[in-house]
Amino acid sequence: MHTVWKGSISFGLVNIPVKMFTATEDKDIRFKYIHKECHSPVKYKKVCPVCNKEVQPEDIVRGFEYEPGKYVIMSGEDFESLQVKSEKTVEIVDFVKLEEVDPVYFDKTYFLAPQETGGKAYTLLREALGQKEKIAVAKITIRDRESLAVIRVYKNVLVLETIFYPDEVKDSAQVPGIPENAKTTQAELDMATQLIENLTTAFDPSKYLDTYREKLVELINAKVEGKQVVARKEVEKENVVSLMEALKQSIQMSKGTNKNEKDKDTDKTDKSAKNVKNHKKDPVSEVENSDSTTEEKPKKRTRKAREKVES
Repeated sequence: MHTVWKGSISFGLVNIPVKMFTATEDKDIRFKYIHKECHSPVKYKKVCPVCNKEVQPEDIVRGFEYEPGKYVIMSGEDFESLQVKSEKTVEIVDFVKLEEVDPVYFDKTYFLAPQETGGKAYTLLREALGQKEKIAVAKITIRDRESLAVIRVYKNVLVLETIFYPDEVKDSAQVPGIPENAKTTQAELDMATQLIENLTTAFDPSKYLDTYREKLVELINAKVEGKQVVARKEVEKENVVSLMEALKQSIQMSKGTNKNEKDKDTDKTDKSAKNVKNHKKDPVSEVENSDSTTEEKPKKRTRKAREKVES
């Protein structure tokens, strides 16, 4: 992993030297804009519409539009006067419960690892957070900008997650079209809760795949190899108008899914039982197969990242 930040966690009078690594990566497939005629990448130029000429980087300044067509110009000195002093420190200010922080506040996740002399203090903070079941609210300066963050335990690693400030989270009351007085029947509610129960399972992130990206990669590879690409015809879904009928059909489908999963588990159990019997009957085959190994496929992880941090 590439280190994106080095500093220390300020925990009371304790300083924990740490290194920071990005915990997620953007798996989106990037495309370039190509000229249709000659298949060359398109270049963009910065042009002033008034002077009708290309503008060089040294002639560009930043401005804020405070009224339509009116700008206040900000110089480099203006920004330097506002810069937060970078102390390379993650300053813990509070400890709270994880469930008190709604996921809407979370932005970007980083792994924290101790530097050469911070192993014991790192372990102390990790174990203390785990024992008290708390997370730390902290402030960190990244690229001359102070960010709010939380530190929590993920498996056996401390992770730092930058979070949005309260005024950066929009008020949910502004969302249009949210029903206020819509009424549901008890029968509809019972069927909806039954459907939820039928589909409830333990969270296994490895079973959720980015099928769009997989199909896109297959399509790109097929074009590279010169294969003819044929669009797959999708089966049209039946249009169910009644809410009750939709719930009934959904419950039946969920029962079928659960039954198939149980049948698969039963088949695995039966096969395992047969294998045990075969091993008991034929001790020679047990010796012959003792060196066999099973290769496990690596799990896929996806997630979008919005912020890049320079070391």
